[in-house]
Amino acid sequence: MTRPAHPKKEIETALKHAEAEGWRVEVGGSHAWGKIYCPYNDDECRCGEFCIASV
Repeated sequence: MTRPAHPKKEIETALKHAEAEGWRVEVGGSHAWGKIYCPYNDDECRCGEFCIASV
């Protein structure tokens, strides 16, 4: 199943680039359009958990 496109063209382009680099995009949430999840779980990165950014 494909995800719905973001309504802003520039953000959709960035999301497609992130997906091509392995990031996972999940649509939905209370205040954000969705979230993107980093594909790397590196102990050197933040707290060693998957990085998440709201969209």
